[in-house]
Amino acid sequence: MPDFSITDALAEAYASAPSDEIILHTLEMRHPAFSQPVRVVKDHADFNATLEPDAPVDGGQVVTFVGAAFEFHNPPVERASSPEIEIEFDNVAGDLVPYLDAASQSTELIQVTYRPYLTSDPTAPQINPPPTLNIRRVSADVFRIRAWAGYADLANRKFPSEVYDAERFPGLAA
Repeated sequence: MPDFSITDALAEAYASAPSDEIILHTLEMRHPAFSQPVRVVKDHADFNATLEPDAPVDGGQVVTFVGAAFEFHNPPVERASSPEIEIEFDNVAGDLVPYLDAASQSTELIQVTYRPYLTSDPTAPQINPPPTLNIRRVSADVFRIRAWAGYADLANRKFPSEVYDAERFPGLAA
C-alpha cells in the first residue's frame, strides 16, 4: 500500500473544522469501457479543480467534478480480510448506470481515485498521492448504488513476487 501524506492545510481543516474552509471529497472512476473518466464531487454544485501532475488521465489539468450525493463508509475494524470501503451513491437520475452496464461486460475492474480538495485551494488534491482503489462489486436498486472498493488482494499474492530461476540467476544452478 502506498504511503499517503496529507497536506498541513487538510490536517488543520480536519482538526479545527473552520467555518470558512470546506473539504470537498471527489471521486474519479476509470475503466477501459468508459469514453472518459467519471468525476464526481460530494456537493450540490459542480467543482473545477486541478489534478495532480501524474494523474492517470488529464494530469495537471483543470477538470470538472460533477456535483453528486454520495457517502463513504470505512471498513469495519473487526474485519480480518482485505479492507474495503463502501461508497453509496444516491441514484436519483441513474447517471452511473450506463457506465456500470458498460463495465459489467468486461473482466477489468473499475478504478476509483479519491481526492480531497479544500475550497480555498482547488489547485491540487490535499493527499499526495491520491489513493486509488479497485471496485470489486456493485449493487444497485432504484434508490441507490453501492460499490465496495479495496486495494489489490495482498493476502493472496505470492511471496516473494520475484521468481528465481536458473536462467536469470545462474548462481542457483549447481
